[in-house]
Amino acid sequence: MANLPPSHYPDIGHLGEDLVVQWLQSTGWIILHRRFSSRWGEIDIIAQYDGKAGEAEEEGENFSRAKRPATANRTQDSMLAFVEVKTRSWGSWDAGGRSAITLQKQAKIWRTAGIFLAQCPEKADYSCRFDVAIVYCQKISKNLTGVTATHEALATSSAAGYKFKLQEYILAAFDSSIDNG
Repeated sequence: MANLPPSHYPDIGHLGEDLVVQWLQSTGWIILHRRFSSRWGEIDIIAQYDGKAGEAEEEGENFSRAKRPATANRTQDSMLAFVEVKTRSWGSWDAGGRSAITLQKQAKIWRTAGIFLAQCPEKADYSCRFDVAIVYCQKISKNLTGVTATHEALATSSAAGYKFKLQEYILAAFDSSIDNG
C-alpha cells in the first residue's frame, strides 16, 4: 500500500476548530478571527460576546446604565475570548490536550492576545479571558458494532470520515498573570 501525501489527510485540528466556532456562534458569540498569528504564536479563535444590557434597560431594571451612551454599554458588557482548541483522539497521551497548555504556551497566547488588542484598540477596554476547548475525534468505522459508553458532548459533528465531540469548554482556563520574563 502506497503512502499517501499529507495533503490527502484532513486537517483534524481545523475540523475541531470548525465545531467550536459553530458552537460559539450558536451560543451568541461573534467570531472575530480564526488562527490569528503574530511573531509570538497563534490563537485558534478570537470571539466577542456582547452582553444583554439592552434587555435590562428595556425592562427598566437598571436606570443608571440607561443614562450612559450606547458605546459605554457595549464596551462594559462585551467580552473577548481567546480560545485554544485541542482536538485529540480518545486516550491521547496528553490528557485530551490539557497537558499541552503549558506555561510557555499560555505566555505565547497571552502575548499574541496583546498584539491583537494593539491592532484593535477599540476593543482594548473589553473584558478578556482565555478559554480552552477540548474536542475528541474518532474515525468513523464502517464496521462499528456494539455499544460504546460516552460522556454527554456540548456539540457534535461529522466531517471527512471523523466524528467530532466538543467534550469540554473550559472558561477562563488560565489568566494573564503569567510571568512574561
